[in-house]
Amino acid sequence: MNQELPKLEKKLGLKFKNKNILLQALVHRSYINENPHFFLDHNERLEFLGDAALELAVTEYLYKNYPNPEGELTNWRASLVNSNMLAKLGNKLKLDDYLLLSRGESKDKKSKARQYILANAFEALLGALYLDRGFEAVKNFIEKKLICELPYILKNKLYIDPKSRFQEIAQEKLGITPTYKVENESGPDHAKKFRMAVYVGEEKVAIGTGSSKQEGQVKAAEKALKKKGWE
Repeated sequence: MNQELPKLEKKLGLKFKNKNILLQALVHRSYINENPHFFLDHNERLEFLGDAALELAVTEYLYKNYPNPEGELTNWRASLVNSNMLAKLGNKLKLDDYLLLSRGESKDKKSKARQYILANAFEALLGALYLDRGFEAVKNFIEKKLICELPYILKNKLYIDPKSRFQEIAQEKLGITPTYKVENESGPDHAKKFRMAVYVGEEKVAIGTGSSKQEGQVKAAEKALKKKGWE
């Protein structure tokens, strides 16, 4: 694995003084469970540090570059630092090729859990960069790799949650406010699942499932935006 790190550094556009801190950012807990004598710990503490560095770097950038009110900047920041965006960046940087995972986790390439692992690895990478090169290096890296996504987010209003976005577009295009109906409830009280349908007038556009009615509605709205081509 150590021989692969220069390739990753080249892809990242970074040079680490301490290669082990970079390697540790790629070590998932499952790998340590299978390899308890590995010389490094898993990446969760680095992820904790990287999460804080990421939030501060994005906050500082937005504060310095946009005069907008705090509420708007908060929504913009949330759209930049959420796990979907970080997983997208992890995929773009091909972090998956370098992760140290258990055999079981290695096979599971397409699942939601794998995307979550990628997002966490991206944060761990930022934590490693902070320790190795300092906060300025983190800010520079984030501006190059993450902030460039902001114009697209603003143009497409992706900082608005899917339910609000679907309602806004449906009203604008069709003059109709979407409605939601519970199609099915299942599971015990402590682990309920709600199957929610979103309607535009009489048309059932999409269905979403979640552990609450609100979550099911958001999932349904996400699918409805795709189905209508309104993303």
